[in-house]
Amino acid sequence: MVLKSINPATEEVLATFDPYNDAHIAAAVELSEKAFYIHRQTSMEERAEKMRAVASILEEEIDRHALTITREMGKTLASARAEISKCALGCRFYADNAKGFLEDQYIKMDEAEAFVRYLPLGPVLAVMPWNFPFWQVFRFAAPALMAGNTALLKHASNVPLCAMAIEDIFRRAGVGDGVFQTLLINAGQVQQLIGDPRVRAITLTGSEAAGANVAALAGKHIKKTVLELGGSDPFIVMPSADLDEAVQTAVKGRVQNAGQSCIAAKRFIVHTEIYEEFRDRICEAFEKLSVGDPEAEHTDVGPISSARAREDLHAQVLSALDKGASRVCGAKMMEGKGYFYRPGLLENIAKNNPVYSEEVFGPVGLLFRVDDVDEAIILANDTRFGLGSAIFTQDAEEIERAVSGLEAGATFINAMVASDPRLPFGGVKASGYGRELAEEGIREFMNIKTIVHR
Repeated sequence: MVLKSINPATEEVLATFDPYNDAHIAAAVELSEKAFYIHRQTSMEERAEKMRAVASILEEEIDRHALTITREMGKTLASARAEISKCALGCRFYADNAKGFLEDQYIKMDEAEAFVRYLPLGPVLAVMPWNFPFWQVFRFAAPALMAGNTALLKHASNVPLCAMAIEDIFRRAGVGDGVFQTLLINAGQVQQLIGDPRVRAITLTGSEAAGANVAALAGKHIKKTVLELGGSDPFIVMPSADLDEAVQTAVKGRVQNAGQSCIAAKRFIVHTEIYEEFRDRICEAFEKLSVGDPEAEHTDVGPISSARAREDLHAQVLSALDKGASRVCGAKMMEGKGYFYRPGLLENIAKNNPVYSEEVFGPVGLLFRVDDVDEAIILANDTRFGLGSAIFTQDAEEIERAVSGLEAGATFINAMVASDPRLPFGGVKASGYGRELAEEGIREFMNIKTIVHR
């Protein structure tokens, strides 16, 4: 199947590519393995110098790469620029900290000298999504390459221009031939890569179904995996919350990237005392959002990434309404060119409504009413997902209950869920396993080797 880059705001075909054939893939894997045995011998200082060079290229060419993101998957230029800046931050973070994260760890023993050494595994396959087409790649690549591994990128099929641009940035920064390679391949070609003994590990950010398939294949070949999958993040609002801040954050958390984020606020769980006011205020804010050309500076929300993604989102909304949910505002397709969707809210969602347990990957929020924090936490946990979570409250006891009780990889208090290079990132339950970023992330693809010397 031909890979197509389509501008979701205009429906213009930007570029098409034929997928790499088997010979091309085999040659890339062979080069990655050869590059690994060279790259692993380089010093941390040399790797850091090249990673800082990558960061500098990103910063110097921010407008160019942001425009590629916007035209290929539809996010606003402002958010695309922020994504490029975050990539540069991640590169500099690991350039500064990788050496300390991977220093030998000495263990006191009376009868022997013992320590733990962190050694790279080899070529790592990264299967990455389209929604943050630069950041998702860099949050894997920066720690993996600083650790001494090499990288093979299978990017989402609708962002080939981003994938090629990333490879070009690493090449120009001088990381070394074969250290980072983009593979323009279809999903069906991933199986042969996972089965190749030279590929030592796999990381995937994507759907629950994709994660299950990759995990099954990797398990068959006894290979390490890190999975960051879907989310249906709860956003709890209690009576003591600063309602102005809660509403503002809720809007941003739901419509950032047109709602196409695993850690977007998706289920608004609101105490009954403030439910109507919160609902009315967030709905009013949604209706004021400017939805349109993502290259225009005034635009708040760009298009959905593809025609299929918009159709799937709208089908979810129609199914939810058919099963008894109520439309509060928005949540409709917009007419004209481009895959635009009006942000909106649904309420009165019964437990047997399919949307209650599904991930809604678009700018449509789900509203729920609760009587206390315990009911809020029970409802928040009543999902197979467990990626991020947020609670808005000034009550110390409610905060502690949320921190200990919410089943998620992160809980943000009076703040929007976001990833940060300094903090471990990942989920529990069907949201995946393993961690990216911080010290934990760089150690995922390492041989944590025990050394004992008598």
